[in-house]
Amino acid sequence: MDQFSSEHGDLTIGNLPLKKLAARVGRTPFYAYDRGLLSTRVAELRAVLPAVVKLHYAMKANPLPALVCHMAGLVDGIDVASSGELKVALDAGADPHDISFAGPGKSVGELRQAVAAGILVNLESFREIDELAAISQELGLSARVAVRVNPDFELKSSGMTMGGGPKQFGIDAEQVPAALAEIGHHGLAFEGFHLFAGSQNLKAEAIVEAQCKSYELALRLAEHAPAPLRFLNLGGGFGIPYFPGEQRLDLAPIGANLAALAERASTEMPAAELVIELGRYLVGEAGIYVTRVVDRKVSRGQVFLVVDGGLNHHLSASGNFGQVIRKNYPVAIGNRMGATEKETASVVGPLCTPLDLLADRMELARAEPGDLVVIFQSGAYGASASPQGFLGHPAVVEVLV
Repeated sequence: MDQFSSEHGDLTIGNLPLKKLAARVGRTPFYAYDRGLLSTRVAELRAVLPAVVKLHYAMKANPLPALVCHMAGLVDGIDVASSGELKVALDAGADPHDISFAGPGKSVGELRQAVAAGILVNLESFREIDELAAISQELGLSARVAVRVNPDFELKSSGMTMGGGPKQFGIDAEQVPAALAEIGHHGLAFEGFHLFAGSQNLKAEAIVEAQCKSYELALRLAEHAPAPLRFLNLGGGFGIPYFPGEQRLDLAPIGANLAALAERASTEMPAAELVIELGRYLVGEAGIYVTRVVDRKVSRGQVFLVVDGGLNHHLSASGNFGQVIRKNYPVAIGNRMGATEKETASVVGPLCTPLDLLADRMELARAEPGDLVVIFQSGAYGASASPQGFLGHPAVVEVLV
C-alpha cells in the first residue's frame, strides 16, 4: 500500500519500523493506526471540499478512544451510534453541540442521556418522538432533533445500501411530514434532516447523484418543518480500495457538486449547515493489523501460514463481514518487504473453523515462524466489528502511533 513506506525490509508506520513497533507493543496480534495519515487524509479532504461544508467523523468506523481524541481535533463534529460511543466522544472533548446520535434502536436511557448532554438526536421512529417529548418534560430541556429520512432512492454501486426501499433506518420519506407535525406538536427543538443512502462507494458520479437527490428531498420536506432548517447531513458513502482493480475515489467532482449545493443552500435554506459524515474514508487506510506466524504447514502441496490472530480480531479480512464472494485484503510479510523469494501461501488463524482465513493463496514473501503478517486497509471496522470473545483467545491490542 503506497501510504506506507519500508526501511531495510521493515514496513514503517508512524515512522517506526514494524519489528520495533511490535516489540514496543509487547505482543501480537495488534492494530496500529498512523496519526500522521489520519491528519493527512482530513487535510486532503478539506482542500477539496467547500469551506462551508462541515466534516463529521462517524466513530462507529473506529471508536478507539485515543483515535477519537485525535479526530475530534481535526473534524467539525462526531456522529455516535450508542451511549457508549457518546461517552467516548464527550471524553474526547467533542463539543456536545456538534455531536449527533443515530441508530434504529435507541433505548429510553440512551435518549435521556442524549437530551441531558445536549446533543442532536437523529430521530428514526415515531416512538422516539414520544419518548423524547416525555424526557424533555422530565428534564426541563428541549430535545434537539433532526429526522433521519429513509429516502425513496438508493446510493447506486454502494457496498452496503442503507436507504431506499424497506429499511430499519430512519423514517420513510412519505411519513416524514406527519413526523414533523408531531415534532412541532410536542415542541421539540427541530434542527434538520439526516440522509444516509449507503456506504463504501468508489464511484464519484453515484455519490454526486445521491447528494443531489438528498438535497432536493430535504428541500421538499422542509416545507413541512416546524422551524427553518439549521442542519442537513447529506451522509457519506465515500469508499476506499480494498481489492485488485479498484480505483481510488475521485474527490474533485464531489467537491464541485457540494460547492454548487452550498451555493444553492445559501439562498434556499440560508440558516442550514451542510454536513457530510465519513468514517471508513477518514480512518480505513491509516490502519494495519499485525499478526505473527506461529507455524508453517504444507498440506498436499499448499502452504499454510498459521498466525496468532484471525477472524476473531479481523472479521472483515476473513470475508465474513458482508462480502458475497470472498476476496483477499492487501497482505504482506511486514518484516520482509521487498524480499525476492516469493511463494503462494494461505494465511490462517488459530480458530477451529475453516472460516478463519485471512489470505487465500496469495503471492507473499516466503515466511517462517516469527515473521509478521500485515493486513492493510484495516483502520475501519476491525477490532470493534469482530467477535473477539469467540473461542476465548486474548483480545487484540490497539495503538495509535
